[in-house]
Amino acid sequence: MPDYYLNHMSLTCALGTATDGDADALAERLFRGDIDGMRQGSPWLGPEHSRFGAVELALPQVPAHLAEYDCRNNRLAQQVVSGLQQPLEHLIERVGASRIGVVMGTSTSGIASGEQHLADPGQKNYRYRYQQQMAALAEYVARYLQLDGPRLTVSTACSSSANAFASARRLLAMDVCDAVVVGGVDTLCGMTVTGFNGLGALSAGHTRPFSADRDGINLGEAGAVFIMSREPGPVRLCGVAASSDAHHMSAPDPEGCGAEAAMAGALQDAGLQPADIGYLNLHGTGTPQNDSMEGRAVSRLLGEATPCSSTKPMTGHTLGAAGALEAAFSWLALTRGQLPPHCNGGDRDPALPSLNLVRASNGSVAPRYVMSNSFAFGGSNCSLILGN
Repeated sequence: MPDYYLNHMSLTCALGTATDGDADALAERLFRGDIDGMRQGSPWLGPEHSRFGAVELALPQVPAHLAEYDCRNNRLAQQVVSGLQQPLEHLIERVGASRIGVVMGTSTSGIASGEQHLADPGQKNYRYRYQQQMAALAEYVARYLQLDGPRLTVSTACSSSANAFASARRLLAMDVCDAVVVGGVDTLCGMTVTGFNGLGALSAGHTRPFSADRDGINLGEAGAVFIMSREPGPVRLCGVAASSDAHHMSAPDPEGCGAEAAMAGALQDAGLQPADIGYLNLHGTGTPQNDSMEGRAVSRLLGEATPCSSTKPMTGHTLGAAGALEAAFSWLALTRGQLPPHCNGGDRDPALPSLNLVRASNGSVAPRYVMSNSFAFGGSNCSLILGN
């Protein structure tokens, strides 16, 4: 199989913003385990409820000629993809706009606009447009960047932007594109926040993945995008695989069989053995069921010596953007030779396998291959392997 590379990267989350050319500040916070960006309360729940990884910077205005796409999610998308504009301009000159595709993952993007319309349909200064909803994310990114290649929006809940990498690679493998803008963007809305609260899935405070007293997730919002191509770059997409165990609408298979199948498939796709993985970014949501099944799956397949951590205590669970965001953190681990710590962990749960949770960043660690897990409602699982 030909090699596929992630040539450029741009991200925005509760830790801040970064591109591959300007990532020092965010990387320092990531490898320090900084949880100060997590805020208590949200517009949809009182301040006593959980914590949230909100993006607090002022987002850019949508251009007037794209006003029908205006919503917070597309504004965040614009903020993130703007970090790729310079390399894309050079790429367009070389291969043409029709040879550059867009594949984006999301889960609830634009739904806040529908909620706003339903709350007050008579607003004089606001008109709801379906183009603001999630299927239009890739369309908006393509039109904003003036790209004419294929555009796809992937929505498989919390594995959306991880699955987007498989679709992007397929476009390259079929020679439909010479490059693809690939990633994910998700912003919070009332349906998501109150829905997870209704399921009893939100942590009462700060999420504590794999801890004995873990009690749920923190939600967050983020965007992360890459330029993927066959041209050699700093990070290679070595393997990607998905599985669907369909165990339950909102609960994972307790034994983690689907999660294990995705990880095993990614290893097979990459031509690697479990011992080759130098770091695993856990899905690690902090819910009792998810951490239990993921711990079992990781222990069976990778063993208990592989360094691993959940970065969600620093960003919140960013839903459809999580796969791309945590791929960006894996990019930083590979290019900087450091591992994100497993922060806010609390006391280890004796009922879980004894995984090698990274307690402090180690600047001397230089993994050659990293794996990143994304698991979703309905049993949609995806694992990525990146290398340098």
